[in-house]
Amino acid sequence: MRFDRGEHTYAVVRTSEGICSVIDGVCTHAKAHLAEGFVDGKIIECPKHNGRFDCLTGEAVATPALVAVRVYETRVEDEMIQARLFS
Repeated sequence: MRFDRGEHTYAVVRTSEGICSVIDGVCTHAKAHLAEGFVDGKIIECPKHNGRFDCLTGEAVATPALVAVRVYETRVEDEMIQARLFS
């Protein structure tokens, strides 16, 4: 799911294990919106060029993506997803 706050875009992802994660929402390779991509397990695939990122670590795990996305501290409380967007 895409979430925008100010000038920044985030992707809210639920892994196949049910873990929620909030990551930067724009691919570091081609600036496509990751929330429009496909999630398989804990990997999200960019819809533009198929670069892949680990939703829990942010690591770029498949080319053409080479630069990681930021992962934000996330928790689920009372069925609401909360993320610390600023450190």
